[in-house]
Amino acid sequence: MPLAFDDLLARARALPRPGHRAILGIAGSPGAGKSTLAERLVRALNGTAEPWVAHVPMDGFHLADAELDRLGRRDRKGAPDTFDAAGYAALLRRLREEYPGSAAGESEADGETVYAPGFERVLEQPLAGAVPVPPSARLVVTEGNYLLLDSGPWRRVRARLDEVWFCELDEAERVRRLVARHERFGKGHAEAVAWVRRSDARNAELVAATRARADLLVPATALPVWP
Repeated sequence: MPLAFDDLLARARALPRPGHRAILGIAGSPGAGKSTLAERLVRALNGTAEPWVAHVPMDGFHLADAELDRLGRRDRKGAPDTFDAAGYAALLRRLREEYPGSAAGESEADGETVYAPGFERVLEQPLAGAVPVPPSARLVVTEGNYLLLDSGPWRRVRARLDEVWFCELDEAERVRRLVARHERFGKGHAEAVAWVRRSDARNAELVAATRARADLLVPATALPVWP
């Protein structure tokens, strides 16, 4: 039977263990539906009860445009070396190690909120301290292109994740969504198409090559309908 969204919910729900905060990674090429899947998972798992699942996107670790200008990398923003990969890996380690209950005698009351950076799509800039992860979060869902990359500080990221799922989507549909997203956040159609063909295409090839390292391949049939 084909994998369905309910199967993903059951698998994610089973990841946390007593005294252990689980971290689920969702990888895939740009436009494959990672953010949409993560948001729907978090919303469905939390339901109307007290939230126990948090969403921490990798995009908050984009380097700021001023730093990309200094490094001469602004024209390929979104490539692996335009992120603070070491900072991202350090946050994942902190989320795991600082979970209340991981040490003897600790309880949720002993924990503190961990703040992660967010990403403002309109400004296309990271925002410090924008994503709170409360002590009650027993599962953290994080998503990004390079969770399975096996080079430099990125290899530390994979080691800190309990599971990584890889979103698979028809290439034509992925490109269509990506162009639409660029347009939604301010690019003209020609500019959006040019960016997707130049920068995003190279990144997508790099991400696709990491597919075999995933714990689960998520087919388009299990992905939520794109808005």
